[in-house]
Amino acid sequence: MTAVDVAGQGVEQDSRRLLESSQTLSYDPTTEIDWESPLPDDQYGLNPKWSTLYGTPLWDELTEQQRITLTRHEVGSIMSTGIWFEMILQQMILRDQYVKDPANSEFQFALTEIADECRHSIMFARICQKLELPAYLPPKNVIEFARAFKSLAGGEVAYAGALVAEEVLDVMQRDWMRGENVLDVVRTSSKIHVVEESRHMKFAREETRAHMRGVGTAQRHASAMLVSAVAYVIVSNLVSPQVYKAVGIEPRRGLAAARANEHRKSMLRNACAGLMEFLDEAGLLTRPAVAVYKRVHMI
Repeated sequence: MTAVDVAGQGVEQDSRRLLESSQTLSYDPTTEIDWESPLPDDQYGLNPKWSTLYGTPLWDELTEQQRITLTRHEVGSIMSTGIWFEMILQQMILRDQYVKDPANSEFQFALTEIADECRHSIMFARICQKLELPAYLPPKNVIEFARAFKSLAGGEVAYAGALVAEEVLDVMQRDWMRGENVLDVVRTSSKIHVVEESRHMKFAREETRAHMRGVGTAQRHASAMLVSAVAYVIVSNLVSPQVYKAVGIEPRRGLAAARANEHRKSMLRNACAGLMEFLDEAGLLTRPAVAVYKRVHMI
C-alpha cells in the first residue's frame, strides 16, 4: 500500500468519526441564542484583554462605556472578517471536493462543514445586526488578493490556510465564552463556534497532512510561503482601524497604538503556539515563512 493510499484511508476514517460527531453534537443558532433579549449596557463585546488597545495609554484614556463600545465594534469587525473568510473557505472546499465520490465520508463531511459555515456566517451576521454595527470589510487590495487566492489555492495551501483562521479565532472565543462580563449573544455564539469548528480543524489538519505526503522541496517551500501570506492577511485585518471612530479615536492613531501593543503581541503568540507546532510538524514552517509570522507576532 502506498503512502497516498494510507493518507486517503486516514482522511476517510477521521471523516467518518467527524460525521458521527456532527450528528450528535451540533447547534442551531436560531434557537440556541436568545435573539430577543435587550443588550445590557454594562457588558463587553469581547473579553477586554482581547481588545486591540488593552494595556495601552489609549485604553487608559477611555471611559468604561467607551471601552464597552470599542469591544463591541471590535467583535463586530472580527465577525465580519469571519464571514468573509468563511465564504472563501466554502468555495475552496467545494472546488477540492468537485466530482469526488459522494459515498465517501470525506465528501460528506466536507459538505457538512460547508453547511456549518453557512450557519456560522448567518449567526455572525445577525449578531452584527443586533449590535447595530456597520459592515467592517477588509481593504480593497486584500479583497482582490483573496479573490485570486480562493480561485487558485488548493491542497495543503487551502486547508492549512483555513486552519490558520480557525485556530486564531478558536483561542479567542474560548476566552469569550467564559467571560461573565461579555454579552450573552457573543458568549453563546462563541460556544457554538468552538464546538463545531473543533471538527473543522481536525479535518483541515488531516487534509493538510495527507496533501503534504510526498510533496517535493520546492512545492513545500512555496506552500509554506503562501500559507504564511494568508496568515499575515487574516491577522492584520481581524480588526478594522475604522472601529476606533466609534469612541472618537482617529483610525491611524488607534492602529499605531494597536501595532505597538506588547500585550496584544503576547496574546497572539500564545494563541498561535499550537498552530505553529502543527505547521512545523507538517513541514510548512520554513525560515522565510517564520519571518512572515514574526511580522504579525504569531511567533
